[in-house]
Amino acid sequence: MEENMDESQSQKGCKECCERCVGSLPWASLIATILLYMGVALFCGCGHEALTGTVNILQNYFEVIRAPGETLDVFTIIDILKYIIYGLAAGFFVFGVLLLVEGFFTTGAIRDLYGEFKITACGRCLTAFLMFLAYLFFLVWLGVTAFTSLPVFMYFNVWSMCQNTSLVEGANLCLDLRQFGAVTISEERKVCTGSEKFFKMCESNELDLTFHLFVCALAGAGAAVIAMVHFLMALAANWGYLKDASRMQKYEDIKSKEEQELHDIHSTRSKERLNAYT
Repeated sequence: MEENMDESQSQKGCKECCERCVGSLPWASLIATILLYMGVALFCGCGHEALTGTVNILQNYFEVIRAPGETLDVFTIIDILKYIIYGLAAGFFVFGVLLLVEGFFTTGAIRDLYGEFKITACGRCLTAFLMFLAYLFFLVWLGVTAFTSLPVFMYFNVWSMCQNTSLVEGANLCLDLRQFGAVTISEERKVCTGSEKFFKMCESNELDLTFHLFVCALAGAGAAVIAMVHFLMALAANWGYLKDASRMQKYEDIKSKEEQELHDIHSTRSKERLNAYT
């Protein structure tokens, strides 16, 4: 009988421990962090490979040559974009860790409000600063999403031309890189629908793969935007909770001081009355 009671108590203790652990997790920040990492990984990985595929297409089918020296050409711009992708991957990994740690800290602070823990002004300032950064990065990812939509639109036009060339007989359409700003006006780098290079480009996997990689990168940037919105909501809620908790803590401190003063006054008067009787 005693063994059954011990087992039931141990099971109850494990259940309460699990509920306490699950309840103390900052689910909003955790979900936003996972979504942010997925979006950044998708954008950086697919964007890097899509830029590499763009370089191969320019070299193999449009015969674009890298300019000698430090001239700012399309290949130099693509290299700069790759370095930006590396920076985004590293920076937002650290930023996601900071936001997740802040979520754990705030959740513990709210749950320990009526204990010995006291909400400090430093914690509120840190939450407000992270909220400002989250809003700033939200605008950054909006710009990244808009910028990523441009190559998706251009590759969609090229992919549509390849799909519809066989349907329209006698059409003579050309892809001129000068229209996209990839080369200077003096250079003529174009591929027309009736040429052999155009058919090779359409039949190769490079064009189709690069187009779909850019689409995946656009989806990753959109996921990062949604993650930033989640972080903004979680940080705004945490900041409001911390502010209310700080006010409640001040009220409890003032109330305890008043009660202590009343207790001291009552004890002093009792001693005075006792001395008067004696």
